[in-house]
Amino acid sequence: MDEEVDTRKINNSFLRDHNYATEADIISTVEFNSTGELLATGDQGGRVVVFQREQESKNQPHRRGEYNVYSTFQSHEPEFDYLKSLEIEEKINKIRWLPQQNAAYFLLSTNDKTVKLWKISERDKRPEGYNLKDEEGRIRDPTTITTLRVPVLRPMDLMVEATPRRIFSNAHTYHINSISVNSDNETYMSTDDLRINLWNLEITNRSFNIVDIKPANMEELTEVITAAEFHPNQCNTFVYSSSKGSIRLCDMRTSALCDNHSKLFEEPEDPSNRSFFSEIISSISDVKFSHSGRYLMTRDYLTVKVWDINMESKPLETYQVHDYLRSKLCSLYENDCIFDKFECVWNGTDSVLMTGSYNNFFRMFDRNTKRDVTLEASRENSKPRAILKPRKVCVGGKRRKDEISVDSLDFSKKILHTAWHPNENIIAVAATNNLYIFQDKVN
Repeated sequence: MDEEVDTRKINNSFLRDHNYATEADIISTVEFNSTGELLATGDQGGRVVVFQREQESKNQPHRRGEYNVYSTFQSHEPEFDYLKSLEIEEKINKIRWLPQQNAAYFLLSTNDKTVKLWKISERDKRPEGYNLKDEEGRIRDPTTITTLRVPVLRPMDLMVEATPRRIFSNAHTYHINSISVNSDNETYMSTDDLRINLWNLEITNRSFNIVDIKPANMEELTEVITAAEFHPNQCNTFVYSSSKGSIRLCDMRTSALCDNHSKLFEEPEDPSNRSFFSEIISSISDVKFSHSGRYLMTRDYLTVKVWDINMESKPLETYQVHDYLRSKLCSLYENDCIFDKFECVWNGTDSVLMTGSYNNFFRMFDRNTKRDVTLEASRENSKPRAILKPRKVCVGGKRRKDEISVDSLDFSKKILHTAWHPNENIIAVAATNNLYIFQDKVN
């Protein structure tokens, strides 16, 4: 795979030194739109950066261009809840694109409390020749107007505008962890730790609560919702995962409140692997439907699992992401890394899975050949057009020249957020404050 785009700092100047990045620059979500022409990233400073893929060049018609910055805007600002004396972070938790209906693009972005619908549109013409305003935009005295002019549109430099069209707020008591657009393109759901709400994209002052797992007595709380997603083509079906390692599939046709699930996917724990950390590492950090809608992929701390939605008893496939960390769980607990929430993604044909790890490593698993590879996203070994070399982690014994010891892994460098182009082998990998885009080798 080749590196396709250089890394960037959010203000569009390129990052030269990792130490210069502030916490606000750390990327918190990455998402391709449905065609793969646009790629959006959100960061902890509440900003959204949209990259657009360049068109084919005449010199190299077989090669598509790189992704360049298309639009940058401040999506969320820090707020303060005076009733609860709580500071609300501006960090973007999730971005989801809406299917394109016209020349403009629409995306949903959310922080802990508020979801916003943004319109991103281009403008290359401006109106001139107003009757009631002068060229500077000041209102003219009607008594001085003696002739009527017909306003005309004049060409101007292309301008990309981002405008908030809807703001969906005041519906979540707890922190929003995921949003998902329904296949009916009319509704979406937002999920927090204990509740899932269903919204109409046109209505901002009302939402319907479709899942509520909050106990009457909060001392009896045993699990929280960690992620949720709609089925890709059945508008009545959705799944949500929990901190106890279970996935529940719900059907909105059965009742208005989907507290009773239709299917429960859960793997019983192997008693021989039972430890103090079992419950923490079994918490599911991400759940994704395959593009076909037939399979579910879930990510817990150490593994990625693929489930057939017609078989609840056990996962179809289990892939070890970084099993060499099993002996390090104690130190990972002490430095809080054990609570990191890694995402997982499918490729366009549902044949390959990708998820992140530590030391800026990310893992790929081929479901057909059962082969897997560890790659690294870093400045040192990712020069433009360079081929990524597979990396290996040495657990003990003699270490070969190209291997890295498990004791020298950098746990501050982690890849939590990744995205895969819907049709091509192009991936986006967020490594702290850097965005890497890799693509299949081009001859």
